[in-house]
Amino acid sequence: MVKLTPELIAQSHQYINPVRDRELDLRGYKIPVIENLGATLDQFDTLDLSDNDIRKLDGFPLLKRLKCILLNNNRVVRIAEGLENYIPNLETLILTGNLIQELADVDPLMSLQNLTNLSLMHCPIAGKQHYRQYIAFKFPKLRLLDFRKIKMKEREEAVALFKSKRGREIQREIAKKAKTFVPGAGLPEPKKPTGPSAEELWKIREAISNASSLEEVERLNRLLQAGQIPGKAGTSSKPNSMEVGEEEEYDEDDDNAMQVNGH
Repeated sequence: MVKLTPELIAQSHQYINPVRDRELDLRGYKIPVIENLGATLDQFDTLDLSDNDIRKLDGFPLLKRLKCILLNNNRVVRIAEGLENYIPNLETLILTGNLIQELADVDPLMSLQNLTNLSLMHCPIAGKQHYRQYIAFKFPKLRLLDFRKIKMKEREEAVALFKSKRGREIQREIAKKAKTFVPGAGLPEPKKPTGPSAEELWKIREAISNASSLEEVERLNRLLQAGQIPGKAGTSSKPNSMEVGEEEEYDEDDDNAMQVNGH
């Protein structure tokens, strides 16, 4: 394991990513704790902390510029309260391949008023009953969950469910499970899937940005969900390290009025 020190931050790769954001690359150091990010001087739009050993989403100083955090393939089981006081403008949080267990464990994220894109793919939470409905209900401003649009009909059905008598009972059960859950207890060591290479990520970005129709974007999305990299025949690498470059933007009221901007 490597401690996240000011020296490591200073020597890590910094660059302008394909969506024209300034990004700090802290991938793959086996960092156990988020700390010392004040050394970034709030100069970055995106922090890539993928492929580390981080267990808790906390430890941020005030970073007003930060819009995107990539935490693919860590060991996150807990999310701190009060993140809105430190990363108030966060729009995208990618937690693919972590150990978040219960639905209510993501409730602290509700305070992030600008959060519009969240991925919890390949986390235990994603297999829970009412998973998408619960997230759609709790996060009315969220537009993309696991790289899929939360459609108006889906959100309306979620609201109807959780505002009903049965839905309130479900919420009480969800809250009870979160309170009694001991983070990491009884969970196996996470398997670290091998994500797309840098070349494959560029192919993903290029394919999405060059899509000229809704049908083409949907076809690309199906390929990604199936673990195939656009433009690379026979590839079966799972998109566990999807970055914000794969995001699609939609108009909430008109699926046909869609803009793909690679972010």
